[in-house]
Amino acid sequence: MRDILEEIVANKREEIAQFHQLLPITTLATLTEKMLHITVPSMRRALMESTTGIIAEFKRRSPSRGWIHRDARVSEVVPAYEQSGASAVSILTDRSYFGGYDEHIQQARFMGVSLPILYKNFVVDEYQLFQARYCGASAVLLIASVLTIDECRRLMSLAHQLGLEVLLEMHAESELDYAALEPDMYGINNRHLGTFTTDVDTSFHLAERLPHDACKVSESGISSPDVIARLRESGYRGFLIGETFMREPSPGDALARMVGQLNNLSNNNH
Repeated sequence: MRDILEEIVANKREEIAQFHQLLPITTLATLTEKMLHITVPSMRRALMESTTGIIAEFKRRSPSRGWIHRDARVSEVVPAYEQSGASAVSILTDRSYFGGYDEHIQQARFMGVSLPILYKNFVVDEYQLFQARYCGASAVLLIASVLTIDECRRLMSLAHQLGLEVLLEMHAESELDYAALEPDMYGINNRHLGTFTTDVDTSFHLAERLPHDACKVSESGISSPDVIARLRESGYRGFLIGETFMREPSPGDALARMVGQLNNLSNNNH
């Protein structure tokens, strides 16, 4: 079976090389500098203070499923996520494989969305951090399996200089060395990015291997309030959910239902 992750990363490097030619990084850095006075909300704080911790994702397609919700519009879905009780929003900005654009984040901000927004892409180059900050993101995803520890450290340092928080994603025991970099948020992806098989047990298995007081985020394959409640007991504070909502005609309503069920669960447990 082909390793889709290698293909995506190779494609991403070509794409970024083109971006460098179209708009040099020095120009992009200057444009971004003008945005730095606009403060963006902290995703880490939002998750640590939230009772639900749901990071609702805007994701129109995926390499494994194809189109999930082709005509979904940021201008409708993301404000609905905010009204329905999301703690933060994740927006896919990869065009080739996920049908996303940087402009989707700009659009959400233009619509008045004030939640923290995660710039979700395959970040392999400093250029993308300037893109993330320029379009109004609060945080950026760094994926351990596509970066060396040194690359990760360097990108994390620049992200912080730009006022971005970092969600560092690991998905196997072999990547836990990256946790020593002390990112703002520690993500465990339950989906293997090479094969796209999903197993929420990955989060349970790796939970106690992460620093006790860290902001831990479980990503992918989460579709029920019960699983969220169990993950929360294991120390997770963020729950990244995309396809469960995006498969529905109204993703915002699907989120509202889940938040209601979660609240009922916690009321019954008290």
